[in-house]
Amino acid sequence: MDFRSLRVRLTLGIAAVSALGIGSVAIWTSSRTQHLLVAANKHHVAYLAERLPQDIEIYQQMMARSRAMQKAIDNRTTGTTLIWVEGEQGEILAQSDGLKVGTRDRALLSLGNIPLFPEVKSLNDRYWVMCQTPLIVQDRNLGELVLATDITEEQVMFQQLLWTLAGASIAAIGLMTIAIAFYVRRSLCPLEQMCQVAQNLSSEQFEREQLQFENAPTEVKQLAQTLDRTLLQLYQTWEQQRQFVSNVSHELRTPLTLVSGYLQSTLRRGKNLSEAQTEALGIAASEAERTIQLLSDLLDLARVDNHHLHFHLEPIVLNEAIAEIIEMARQTCDRDLEFYANETVSAIADFNRLKQVLINLIDNAVKYSQKEVVVSLECAGEQAKIEVRDRGWGIPLAQQSRIFERFYRVDEARSRSTGGTGLGLSIVKTLVEGMKGSVRVRSQPGEGSCFIILLPLV
Repeated sequence: MDFRSLRVRLTLGIAAVSALGIGSVAIWTSSRTQHLLVAANKHHVAYLAERLPQDIEIYQQMMARSRAMQKAIDNRTTGTTLIWVEGEQGEILAQSDGLKVGTRDRALLSLGNIPLFPEVKSLNDRYWVMCQTPLIVQDRNLGELVLATDITEEQVMFQQLLWTLAGASIAAIGLMTIAIAFYVRRSLCPLEQMCQVAQNLSSEQFEREQLQFENAPTEVKQLAQTLDRTLLQLYQTWEQQRQFVSNVSHELRTPLTLVSGYLQSTLRRGKNLSEAQTEALGIAASEAERTIQLLSDLLDLARVDNHHLHFHLEPIVLNEAIAEIIEMARQTCDRDLEFYANETVSAIADFNRLKQVLINLIDNAVKYSQKEVVVSLECAGEQAKIEVRDRGWGIPLAQQSRIFERFYRVDEARSRSTGGTGLGLSIVKTLVEGMKGSVRVRSQPGEGSCFIILLPLV
Protein backbone atom coordinates (compact mmCIF):
# COMPACT_ATOMS: atom_id res chain seq x y z
CA MET A 1 0.00 0.00 0.00
CA ASP A 2 1.41 3.34 -1.07
CA PHE A 3 0.49 5.81 1.67
CA ARG A 4 1.59 8.68 -0.56
CA SER A 5 -0.96 7.85 -3.25
CA LEU A 6 -4.01 10.06 -3.63
CA ARG A 7 -6.32 7.04 -3.42
CA VAL A 8 -4.99 5.92 -0.02
CA ARG A 9 -4.92 9.46 1.34
CA LEU A 10 -8.50 10.19 0.29
CA THR A 11 -9.74 6.83 1.57
CA LEU A 12 -8.03 7.16 4.94
CA GLY A 13 -8.98 10.83 5.28
CA ILE A 14 -12.66 10.34 4.51
CA ALA A 15 -12.77 7.15 6.60
CA ALA A 16 -11.17 8.99 9.54
CA VAL A 17 -13.68 11.83 9.31
CA SER A 18 -16.54 9.32 9.03
CA ALA A 19 -15.20 7.34 12.00
CA LEU A 20 -14.93 10.54 14.01
CA GLY A 21 -18.50 11.47 13.13
CA ILE A 22 -19.94 8.03 13.85
CA GLY A 23 -17.90 7.74 17.06
CA SER A 24 -19.05 11.15 18.23
CA VAL A 25 -22.68 10.27 17.59
CA ALA A 26 -22.27 6.92 19.38
CA ILE A 27 -20.62 8.55 22.39
CA TRP A 28 -23.27 11.29 22.55
CA THR A 29 -26.06 8.71 22.23
CA SER A 30 -24.65 6.52 25.01
CA SER A 31 -24.03 9.51 27.24
CA ARG A 32 -27.52 10.83 26.66
CA THR A 33 -29.08 7.40 27.31
CA GLN A 34 -27.12 7.07 30.56
CA HIS A 35 -28.21 10.53 31.62
CA LEU A 36 -31.89 9.83 30.92
CA LEU A 37 -31.71 6.46 32.71
CA VAL A 38 -30.15 7.89 35.86
CA ALA A 39 -32.30 11.02 35.74
CA ALA A 40 -35.51 8.96 35.76
CA ASN A 41 -34.40 7.04 38.84
CA LYS A 42 -33.20 10.20 40.57
CA HIS A 43 -36.59 11.76 39.96
CA HIS A 44 -38.27 8.70 41.47
CA VAL A 45 -36.08 8.83 44.60
CA ALA A 46 -36.67 12.56 44.99
CA TYR A 47 -40.42 12.00 44.67
CA LEU A 48 -40.35 9.32 47.43
CA ALA A 49 -38.29 11.59 49.69
CA GLU A 50 -40.93 14.26 49.28
CA ARG A 51 -43.95 11.98 49.53
CA LEU A 52 -42.97 9.73 52.46
CA PRO A 53 -43.30 12.38 55.23
CA GLN A 54 -46.85 13.07 53.99
CA ASP A 55 -47.70 9.35 54.17
CA ILE A 56 -46.33 9.12 57.74
CA GLU A 57 -48.38 12.13 58.75
CA ILE A 58 -51.56 10.49 57.47
CA TYR A 59 -50.87 7.10 59.09
CA GLN A 60 -49.87 8.80 62.35
CA GLN A 61 -53.45 9.97 62.81
CA MET A 62 -54.60 6.33 62.94
CA MET A 63 -51.74 4.60 64.79
CA ALA A 64 -48.60 5.11 66.78
CA ARG A 65 -45.73 7.00 65.22
CA SER A 66 -43.39 3.99 64.95
CA ARG A 67 -46.10 1.86 63.34
CA ALA A 68 -47.07 4.74 61.02
CA MET A 69 -43.45 5.12 59.96
CA GLN A 70 -43.10 1.39 59.23
CA LYS A 71 -46.47 1.31 57.46
CA ALA A 72 -45.47 4.18 55.13
CA ILE A 73 -42.09 2.54 54.39
CA ASP A 74 -43.72 -0.84 53.62
CA ASN A 75 -46.17 0.82 51.23
CA ARG A 76 -43.41 2.60 49.32
CA THR A 77 -40.93 -0.33 49.29
CA THR A 78 -40.67 -2.26 46.01
CA GLY A 79 -38.37 -4.95 44.65
CA THR A 80 -35.82 -2.30 43.64
CA THR A 81 -36.49 0.46 46.18
CA LEU A 82 -35.40 0.24 49.80
CA ILE A 83 -36.11 2.80 52.61
CA TRP A 84 -34.98 3.17 56.19
CA VAL A 85 -35.00 5.81 58.92
CA GLU A 86 -32.07 6.42 61.24
CA GLY A 87 -32.37 8.02 64.65
CA GLU A 88 -30.14 10.61 66.22
CA GLN A 89 -27.83 7.93 67.58
CA GLY A 90 -27.68 6.05 64.28
CA GLU A 91 -30.21 3.43 65.37
CA ILE A 92 -32.68 2.10 62.78
CA LEU A 93 -36.19 3.32 63.59
CA ALA A 94 -37.89 1.67 60.60
CA GLN A 95 -36.73 -0.17 57.53
CA SER A 96 -37.76 -2.17 54.50
CA ASP A 97 -37.84 -5.94 54.80
CA GLY A 98 -34.91 -6.21 52.38
CA LEU A 99 -32.65 -4.54 54.98
CA LYS A 100 -33.31 -6.88 57.85
CA VAL A 101 -30.68 -9.21 59.28
CA GLY A 102 -29.60 -11.89 56.83
CA THR A 103 -30.83 -10.15 53.70
CA ARG A 104 -28.66 -9.48 50.66
CA ASP A 105 -28.85 -5.67 50.76
CA ARG A 106 -28.25 -5.13 54.47
CA ALA A 107 -24.78 -3.81 53.63
CA LEU A 108 -26.48 -0.61 52.50
CA LEU A 109 -27.00 0.35 56.15
CA SER A 110 -23.25 0.64 56.67
CA LEU A 111 -22.66 2.82 53.60
CA GLY A 112 -21.58 6.30 54.61
CA ASN A 113 -21.41 9.69 52.90
CA ILE A 114 -24.91 9.44 51.48
CA PRO A 115 -25.64 12.65 49.53
CA LEU A 116 -28.55 14.98 50.21
CA PHE A 117 -29.59 14.85 46.59
CA PRO A 118 -29.99 11.61 44.55
CA GLU A 119 -26.64 10.28 43.29
CA VAL A 120 -25.37 6.93 41.93
CA LYS A 121 -23.46 4.73 44.37
CA SER A 122 -21.71 1.39 43.72
CA LEU A 123 -21.76 -1.40 46.30
CA ASN A 124 -20.78 -5.06 45.77
CA ASP A 125 -21.02 -4.81 41.96
CA ARG A 126 -24.48 -3.26 42.24
CA TYR A 127 -25.56 0.25 41.42
CA TRP A 128 -27.91 2.35 43.54
CA VAL A 129 -29.45 5.78 43.27
CA MET A 130 -29.42 7.06 46.89
CA CYS A 131 -30.15 10.16 48.87
CA GLN A 132 -30.51 11.12 52.52
CA THR A 133 -32.84 13.83 53.83
CA PRO A 134 -34.21 14.86 57.23
CA LEU A 135 -37.60 13.24 58.01
CA ILE A 136 -39.77 16.14 59.17
CA VAL A 137 -43.37 15.39 60.11
CA GLN A 138 -45.56 18.18 61.52
CA ASP A 139 -42.51 20.38 61.96
CA ARG A 140 -40.75 17.76 64.02
CA ASN A 141 -37.51 16.05 62.98
CA LEU A 142 -37.97 12.32 63.41
CA GLY A 143 -34.51 11.31 62.08
CA GLU A 144 -32.76 10.82 58.77
CA LEU A 145 -34.72 9.32 55.87
CA VAL A 146 -32.56 7.26 53.46
CA LEU A 147 -33.83 6.00 50.11
CA ALA A 148 -32.05 3.64 47.66
CA THR A 149 -33.21 2.43 44.25
CA ASP A 150 -31.42 -0.51 42.60
CA ILE A 151 -30.55 0.31 38.99
CA THR A 152 -28.18 -2.65 38.40
CA GLU A 153 -30.40 -4.23 35.74
CA GLU A 154 -30.69 -0.94 33.91
CA GLN A 155 -26.91 -0.51 34.06
CA VAL A 156 -26.33 -4.02 32.70
CA MET A 157 -28.79 -3.37 29.89
CA PHE A 158 -27.09 -0.06 29.22
CA GLN A 159 -23.65 -1.69 29.03
CA GLN A 160 -24.99 -4.33 26.65
CA LEU A 161 -26.52 -1.57 24.59
CA LEU A 162 -23.19 0.25 24.69
CA TRP A 163 -21.28 -2.80 23.45
CA THR A 164 -23.86 -3.37 20.74
CA LEU A 165 -23.60 0.27 19.70
CA ALA A 166 -19.79 0.04 19.67
CA GLY A 167 -19.86 -3.11 17.52
CA ALA A 168 -22.38 -1.58 15.14
CA SER A 169 -20.26 1.57 14.90
CA ILE A 170 -17.11 -0.42 14.10
CA ALA A 171 -18.97 -2.48 11.49
CA ALA A 172 -20.45 0.68 9.98
CA ILE A 173 -17.02 2.32 9.86
CA GLY A 174 -15.54 -0.78 8.21
CA LEU A 175 -18.28 -1.01 5.58
CA MET A 176 -18.10 2.72 5.00
CA THR A 177 -14.33 2.52 4.53
CA ILE A 178 -14.75 -0.23 1.93
CA ALA A 179 -17.45 1.79 0.16
CA ILE A 180 -15.29 4.92 0.27
CA ALA A 181 -12.27 3.01 -1.09
CA PHE A 182 -14.37 1.65 -3.96
CA TYR A 183 -15.85 5.07 -4.71
CA VAL A 184 -12.44 6.82 -4.57
CA ARG A 185 -10.92 4.16 -6.83
CA ARG A 186 -13.75 4.57 -9.30
CA SER A 187 -13.43 8.34 -9.19
CA LEU A 188 -9.66 8.19 -9.80
CA CYS A 189 -9.90 5.74 -12.72
CA PRO A 190 -9.67 8.57 -15.30
CA LEU A 191 -6.43 9.78 -13.69
CA GLU A 192 -4.99 6.26 -13.79
CA GLN A 193 -5.96 5.95 -17.46
CA MET A 194 -4.26 9.26 -18.18
CA CYS A 195 -1.14 8.02 -16.39
CA GLN A 196 -1.14 4.81 -18.45
CA VAL A 197 -1.56 6.78 -21.67
CA ALA A 198 1.36 9.02 -20.71
CA GLN A 199 3.55 6.03 -19.78
CA ASN A 200 2.85 4.13 -23.02
CA LEU A 201 2.92 7.20 -25.25
CA SER A 202 5.35 7.30 -28.14
CA SER A 203 6.03 9.89 -30.78
CA GLU A 204 3.91 7.99 -33.30
CA GLN A 205 0.86 8.27 -31.03
CA PHE A 206 0.96 12.00 -30.44
CA GLU A 207 -1.48 12.79 -33.22
CA ARG A 208 -4.05 10.05 -32.79
CA GLU A 209 -4.01 9.75 -28.98
CA GLN A 210 -7.07 11.52 -27.59
CA LEU A 211 -8.26 11.36 -24.00
CA GLN A 212 -12.04 11.01 -23.77
CA PHE A 213 -13.71 10.88 -20.35
CA GLU A 214 -17.41 11.50 -20.79
CA ASN A 215 -18.43 10.63 -17.22
CA ALA A 216 -15.36 12.01 -15.50
CA PRO A 217 -15.50 14.98 -13.08
CA THR A 218 -15.16 18.44 -14.56
CA GLU A 219 -11.64 18.91 -13.16
CA VAL A 220 -10.48 15.64 -14.75
CA LYS A 221 -12.02 16.63 -18.10
CA GLN A 222 -10.17 19.94 -17.96
CA LEU A 223 -6.92 18.12 -17.20
CA ALA A 224 -7.55 15.72 -20.08
CA GLN A 225 -8.19 18.62 -22.47
CA THR A 226 -4.99 20.31 -21.33
CA LEU A 227 -3.05 17.08 -21.87
CA ASP A 228 -4.60 16.69 -25.32
CA ARG A 229 -3.43 20.16 -26.28
CA THR A 230 0.02 19.39 -24.94
CA LEU A 231 0.16 16.16 -26.94
CA LEU A 232 -0.86 18.03 -30.08
CA GLN A 233 1.86 20.63 -29.52
CA LEU A 234 4.42 17.88 -28.92
CA TYR A 235 3.31 16.12 -32.09
CA GLN A 236 3.61 19.30 -34.14
CA THR A 237 7.06 20.02 -32.69
CA TRP A 238 8.14 16.42 -33.30
CA GLU A 239 6.91 16.54 -36.87
CA GLN A 240 8.72 19.81 -37.55
CA GLN A 241 11.95 18.45 -36.07
CA ARG A 242 11.64 15.17 -37.96
CA GLN A 243 10.91 16.93 -41.24
CA PHE A 244 13.76 19.36 -40.68
CA VAL A 245 16.28 16.57 -40.00
CA SER A 246 15.11 14.63 -43.04
CA ASN A 247 15.24 17.63 -45.36
CA VAL A 248 18.59 18.90 -44.14
CA SER A 249 20.17 15.44 -44.27
CA HIS A 250 18.89 14.84 -47.76
CA GLU A 251 19.88 18.27 -49.08
CA LEU A 252 23.37 18.23 -47.57
CA ARG A 253 24.38 14.67 -48.37
CA THR A 254 24.52 15.17 -52.15
CA PRO A 255 26.80 18.26 -52.21
CA LEU A 256 28.97 16.81 -49.44
CA THR A 257 29.34 13.61 -51.43
CA LEU A 258 30.51 15.68 -54.40
CA VAL A 259 32.93 17.63 -52.20
CA SER A 260 34.30 14.40 -50.76
CA GLY A 261 34.71 12.98 -54.25
CA TYR A 262 36.60 16.03 -55.46
CA LEU A 263 38.84 15.95 -52.37
CA GLN A 264 39.65 12.27 -52.84
CA SER A 265 40.31 12.83 -56.54
CA THR A 266 42.58 15.77 -55.80
CA LEU A 267 44.53 13.75 -53.26
CA ARG A 268 45.03 10.89 -55.72
CA ARG A 269 46.18 13.11 -58.58
CA GLY A 270 47.90 15.84 -56.59
CA LYS A 271 51.52 15.00 -57.36
CA ASN A 272 52.66 18.61 -57.05
CA LEU A 273 50.96 19.28 -53.67
CA SER A 274 53.09 20.23 -50.73
CA GLU A 275 53.04 18.18 -47.53
CA ALA A 276 50.95 20.79 -45.73
CA GLN A 277 48.43 20.90 -48.55
CA THR A 278 48.16 17.12 -48.65
CA GLU A 279 47.61 16.99 -44.89
CA ALA A 280 44.95 19.72 -45.06
CA LEU A 281 43.12 18.00 -47.92
CA GLY A 282 43.31 14.69 -46.04
CA ILE A 283 41.73 16.24 -42.93
CA ALA A 284 39.04 17.88 -45.07
CA ALA A 285 38.29 14.60 -46.86
CA SER A 286 38.11 12.73 -43.53
CA GLU A 287 35.72 15.26 -42.00
CA ALA A 288 33.62 15.21 -45.17
CA GLU A 289 33.34 11.41 -44.95
CA ARG A 290 32.44 11.68 -41.25
CA THR A 291 29.76 14.27 -42.02
CA ILE A 292 28.36 12.13 -44.86
CA GLN A 293 28.15 9.16 -42.47
CA LEU A 294 26.35 11.31 -39.93
CA LEU A 295 23.85 12.46 -42.55
CA SER A 296 23.33 8.87 -43.66
CA ASP A 297 22.60 7.86 -40.08
CA LEU A 298 20.19 10.77 -39.69
CA LEU A 299 18.42 9.77 -42.90
CA ASP A 300 18.07 6.20 -41.64
CA LEU A 301 16.56 7.44 -38.38
CA ALA A 302 14.26 9.79 -40.29
CA ARG A 303 13.05 6.85 -42.40
CA VAL A 304 12.38 4.90 -39.22
CA ASP A 305 10.44 7.78 -37.69
CA ASN A 306 8.41 8.18 -40.88
CA HIS A 307 7.89 4.39 -41.19
CA HIS A 308 9.70 4.38 -44.52
CA LEU A 309 12.35 1.87 -43.46
CA HIS A 310 11.23 -1.51 -44.76
CA PHE A 311 12.52 -4.94 -43.83
CA HIS A 312 12.72 -7.99 -46.05
CA LEU A 313 12.50 -10.75 -43.45
CA GLU A 314 13.30 -14.27 -44.60
CA PRO A 315 14.98 -17.43 -43.28
CA ILE A 316 18.77 -16.97 -43.28
CA VAL A 317 21.55 -19.38 -42.37
CA LEU A 318 23.37 -17.09 -39.96
CA ASN A 319 26.65 -19.01 -40.14
CA GLU A 320 27.09 -18.18 -43.81
CA ALA A 321 25.76 -14.63 -43.51
CA ILE A 322 28.00 -13.70 -40.57
CA ALA A 323 31.05 -15.29 -42.18
CA GLU A 324 30.48 -13.20 -45.31
CA ILE A 325 30.02 -10.00 -43.28
CA ILE A 326 33.20 -10.63 -41.27
CA GLU A 327 35.16 -11.25 -44.47
CA MET A 328 33.96 -7.88 -45.75
CA ALA A 329 34.95 -6.21 -42.45
CA ARG A 330 38.45 -7.74 -42.55
CA GLN A 331 39.18 -5.86 -45.79
CA THR A 332 38.68 -2.45 -44.13
CA CYS A 333 40.21 -2.93 -40.66
CA ASP A 334 43.61 -3.84 -39.31
CA ARG A 335 42.39 -5.87 -36.34
CA ASP A 336 42.00 -9.62 -35.97
CA LEU A 337 38.38 -10.74 -36.38
CA GLU A 338 37.43 -14.20 -35.14
CA PHE A 339 34.16 -16.05 -35.70
CA TYR A 340 33.02 -19.07 -33.68
CA ALA A 341 29.91 -21.22 -34.18
CA ASN A 342 29.44 -24.77 -32.88
CA GLU A 343 26.26 -25.44 -34.80
CA THR A 344 24.29 -24.32 -37.82
CA VAL A 345 21.76 -21.66 -36.83
CA SER A 346 18.97 -20.31 -39.05
CA ALA A 347 16.90 -17.26 -38.13
CA ILE A 348 14.33 -14.87 -39.56
CA ALA A 349 16.19 -11.70 -40.52
CA ASP A 350 16.98 -9.15 -43.25
CA PHE A 351 20.47 -9.81 -44.56
CA ASN A 352 21.20 -6.20 -45.53
CA ARG A 353 20.00 -4.85 -42.18
CA LEU A 354 21.90 -7.55 -40.31
CA LYS A 355 25.03 -6.63 -42.25
CA GLN A 356 24.55 -2.99 -41.29
CA VAL A 357 24.13 -3.97 -37.62
CA LEU A 358 27.21 -6.21 -37.47
CA ILE A 359 29.42 -3.82 -39.45
CA ASN A 360 28.43 -1.06 -37.01
CA LEU A 361 29.17 -3.18 -33.93
CA ILE A 362 32.44 -4.52 -35.35
CA ASP A 363 33.50 -0.99 -36.32
CA ASN A 364 32.83 0.19 -32.75
CA ALA A 365 34.73 -2.76 -31.31
CA VAL A 366 37.72 -2.03 -33.56
CA LYS A 367 37.68 1.67 -32.63
CA TYR A 368 37.56 1.14 -28.88
CA SER A 369 39.78 -1.93 -28.58
CA GLN A 370 43.43 -2.54 -29.34
CA LYS A 371 43.04 -6.36 -29.42
CA GLU A 372 41.12 -8.93 -31.41
CA VAL A 373 37.34 -8.81 -31.86
CA VAL A 374 35.37 -12.05 -31.48
CA VAL A 375 31.99 -12.82 -33.00
CA SER A 376 30.15 -15.94 -31.84
CA LEU A 377 26.87 -17.62 -32.78
CA GLU A 378 24.71 -20.10 -30.89
CA CYS A 379 21.11 -21.04 -30.11
CA ALA A 380 19.57 -19.71 -26.91
CA GLY A 381 16.18 -21.33 -26.43
CA GLU A 382 13.84 -20.11 -29.15
CA GLN A 383 16.28 -17.43 -30.35
CA ALA A 384 19.53 -17.13 -32.20
CA LYS A 385 22.22 -15.44 -30.13
CA ILE A 386 24.97 -13.38 -31.77
CA GLU A 387 27.71 -11.90 -29.59
CA VAL A 388 30.28 -9.27 -30.60
CA ARG A 389 33.01 -9.11 -27.95
CA ASP A 390 36.01 -6.85 -27.60
CA ARG A 391 38.67 -6.35 -24.94
CA GLY A 392 38.64 -2.59 -24.92
CA TRP A 393 37.96 0.13 -22.36
CA GLY A 394 34.50 -1.10 -21.39
CA ILE A 395 31.41 0.90 -20.45
CA PRO A 396 30.56 2.02 -16.87
CA LEU A 397 27.44 0.32 -15.46
CA ALA A 398 25.65 3.63 -14.88
CA GLN A 399 25.91 4.48 -18.59
CA GLN A 400 25.05 1.09 -20.10
CA SER A 401 21.31 1.83 -20.05
CA ARG A 402 21.79 5.00 -22.13
CA ILE A 403 24.22 3.97 -24.85
CA PHE A 404 21.37 3.15 -27.25
CA GLU A 405 19.99 6.69 -27.02
CA ARG A 406 20.48 9.02 -29.95
CA PHE A 407 23.60 11.22 -29.78
CA TYR A 408 24.63 9.77 -26.42
CA ARG A 409 28.36 9.23 -25.98
CA VAL A 410 30.09 7.55 -23.08
CA ASP A 411 33.18 9.72 -23.47
CA GLU A 412 32.76 12.86 -25.57
CA ALA A 413 36.48 13.44 -26.15
CA ARG A 414 37.17 9.79 -26.94
CA SER A 415 34.21 9.58 -29.32
CA ARG A 416 35.33 12.60 -31.24
CA SER A 417 38.84 11.24 -31.55
CA THR A 418 37.46 8.05 -33.06
CA GLY A 419 34.92 9.81 -35.27
CA GLY A 420 31.80 8.65 -33.44
CA THR A 421 28.51 10.47 -33.93
CA GLY A 422 26.45 8.92 -31.14
CA LEU A 423 23.91 7.47 -33.60
CA GLY A 424 25.43 4.09 -34.42
CA LEU A 425 24.05 2.10 -31.48
CA SER A 426 20.68 3.81 -31.77
CA ILE A 427 20.48 2.62 -35.38
CA VAL A 428 21.61 -0.86 -34.31
CA LYS A 429 18.81 -1.06 -31.77
CA THR A 430 16.25 0.22 -34.29
CA LEU A 431 17.30 -2.28 -36.97
CA VAL A 432 17.40 -5.26 -34.60
CA GLU A 433 13.96 -4.45 -33.20
CA GLY A 434 12.71 -4.06 -36.78
CA MET A 435 13.75 -7.69 -37.32
CA LYS A 436 11.64 -8.72 -34.24
CA GLY A 437 14.78 -9.12 -32.14
CA SER A 438 16.49 -7.39 -29.25
CA VAL A 439 19.95 -6.13 -28.37
CA ARG A 440 21.67 -5.59 -25.05
CA VAL A 441 25.16 -4.99 -23.70
CA ARG A 442 27.27 -6.60 -21.01
CA SER A 443 30.39 -4.67 -20.12
CA GLN A 444 33.03 -4.27 -17.42
CA PRO A 445 35.33 -1.21 -17.36
CA GLY A 446 38.85 -2.25 -18.25
CA GLU A 447 37.80 -5.70 -19.47
CA GLY A 448 35.81 -4.93 -22.61
CA SER A 449 32.23 -5.09 -23.84
CA CYS A 450 29.93 -7.73 -25.27
CA PHE A 451 26.95 -6.77 -27.43
CA ILE A 452 24.31 -9.50 -27.61
CA ILE A 453 21.80 -9.74 -30.48
CA LEU A 454 18.80 -12.08 -30.19
CA LEU A 455 16.82 -12.98 -33.32
CA PRO A 456 13.87 -15.38 -33.71
CA LEU A 457 14.75 -18.82 -34.99
CA VAL A 458 13.20 -20.26 -38.11
